[in-house]
Amino acid sequence: MRRLHTCLAMLTTAMTAVVSLLFGTVPSATALQVTTIRGGTVLYAATGAQCVVGFNATGNGVFYGVMVGHCSGTHTTTWYADAARTVQVGVTAGASFPIDDYGVVRYTSNLLNLPGDIALGGGVYQDITGVASPAVGQSLCHVGRTSGVHCGTVTAVNATVNYSEGTVYGLVRSTTCAEAGDTGAPAYSGTLAVGFLVGAGGNCTSGGVSYHQPVAEVMSHFGLTVY
Repeated sequence: MRRLHTCLAMLTTAMTAVVSLLFGTVPSATALQVTTIRGGTVLYAATGAQCVVGFNATGNGVFYGVMVGHCSGTHTTTWYADAARTVQVGVTAGASFPIDDYGVVRYTSNLLNLPGDIALGGGVYQDITGVASPAVGQSLCHVGRTSGVHCGTVTAVNATVNYSEGTVYGLVRSTTCAEAGDTGAPAYSGTLAVGFLVGAGGNCTSGGVSYHQPVAEVMSHFGLTVY
């Protein structure tokens, strides 16, 4: 038995030949461009901000991307897949900063591929199947836009970071190093989402410390799940 797509291809060829014979031309088709957004993808805001998606999530049949609040801003804005801001993908659905440090983008385009994994670089992806409530001593890795994948150990689960705009509470602190430009890096433990990078000290040469907004808090607040 022929596969369905083989039969469809034959039918399409036959129809194209008929059109060509009748009209002397073959109609051109404009291919729909599908954009892929996953954990680690950079989105561009109408405000000029460039923010990394930590994880994709879903709730009530709608898809979202979660990211750092001090990057996304707390007001409604439009998001694009490209720096030229021509491919619109979503709008801000909610955010909190300071106190917490997260933003949530609701995807609005029908031309999106939204896998639940995160990009580790070099065409390698980490599947995400759930959310972790981190504990001291737990292993944790994150993948930064600048420095790539680095791993460490959770040293605190209720850490505080002070910004000029105010204080953020309840962060996960780890020995995972980071470099400038890594903000928003998805943090994971195996196949479980932990959080995303909101602050760091030191570097990956001499060693450092990182602070992550727990993703479990965001999922609970908005009624979302990773997939």
